[in-house]
Amino acid sequence: MCPDCKHELAVKDLIPVVSWLSLGGKCRYCHKPISIQYPAVELLTAILFVMSYVFWPLEWNSAGIVNFVVWLVMLTGFMALIVYDLKWMLLPNRIVFPLTLLGLLLALFNILSEGTLQSLYLTVLSVAVAGGIFYGLFQLSEGRWIGGGDVKLGVLIGLILGDPYLAFLVLFLASLLGTFVIAPGMVLKKFTAKTKIPFGPFLIVATIIVQLFGLSIIEWYKQKLLLDI
Repeated sequence: MCPDCKHELAVKDLIPVVSWLSLGGKCRYCHKPISIQYPAVELLTAILFVMSYVFWPLEWNSAGIVNFVVWLVMLTGFMALIVYDLKWMLLPNRIVFPLTLLGLLLALFNILSEGTLQSLYLTVLSVAVAGGIFYGLFQLSEGRWIGGGDVKLGVLIGLILGDPYLAFLVLFLASLLGTFVIAPGMVLKKFTAKTKIPFGPFLIVATIIVQLFGLSIIEWYKQKLLLDI
């Protein structure tokens, strides 16, 4: 529905990007401006879908296709979570919980497909890294350093990746991305030590990078850095 007049939108009003352009960025019914946020998110989601297909790291067998389809669903949910966290500093359970259930089913599918205890072991470690570290920080700070939503998002990320090394890489990249954004803001006096910054978007961006390029990044690190020492 339109956020201004609350009119229920028709199918023709919901075609990604096209509807917004055809209506000149205004509601068909009340003619008030529609935020460019909507077509921007739709366009970015489409770009991420294409990138996921082009750079998909798994083989295109039955297991790889299942993982790819689930990943596209995850991307859609991730985009909604980014918008929620940036606007309201909230990672709503009505999005996180269904994605987590889907992630759990995907993890079970991958474990059964591989048929090894090592796969189960790595998945448990992945969840322990991505969710456990955040849970520890949440408990230690009594919720001041990190929110409960980030803990639940960490569990979801651990289930998706199924690899503790990739989970560590997500935490590292998310912290690095956060530093690149926050440090200049503090220098320019736009942020202070007490400014609340949503961490969910950094985690999600890092997860997308790691899902598509994580294995290559780790392999590059091993070859170019570790083996040269």
